[in-house]
Amino acid sequence: MTGKNISDLIEQYLKEILADNEQIEIRRSEIAGLFDVVPSQINYVINTRFTIQNGYIVESKRGGGGYIRIEKANLLDDCDVLDVLIEGIGNRLSLHDGEAIVKTLYEGGLIDRREANIILAVVDKNAYNADNDLTEVMRANVMISVLNHLRYEK
Repeated sequence: MTGKNISDLIEQYLKEILADNEQIEIRRSEIAGLFDVVPSQINYVINTRFTIQNGYIVESKRGGGGYIRIEKANLLDDCDVLDVLIEGIGNRLSLHDGEAIVKTLYEGGLIDRREANIILAVVDKNAYNADNDLTEVMRANVMISVLNHLRYEK
């Protein structure tokens, strides 16, 4: 397990459970106890690794009977996911998030490998001769355009 931090291990554990189930419901405190971490560490993993950009829909309920429900988004069946992706992009898109969206589209079957590589080339940091702020704005505009085309094509 060399090179893996606790967040990686928690992510791997949750993804292994998700591989056998369409969705999972977890309790923050139970997972925290399993890995001997504070519940906020579980929040961190959920908030950074199980995002809509990465192809997951997360719902949580706080309180005594609270839970976190994680499900793999089915992009082919749920056009609302594309709308959520578009909303989540906003006015700027980092290279990391752009690559995550492309990976999600590919793994979800909305684009093939060739299309993924073309989109990755367009969102690459070297595709623009501009400062980072302007690059992120242009990347967001391009990705929103791609997602809109996918939404209306399906």
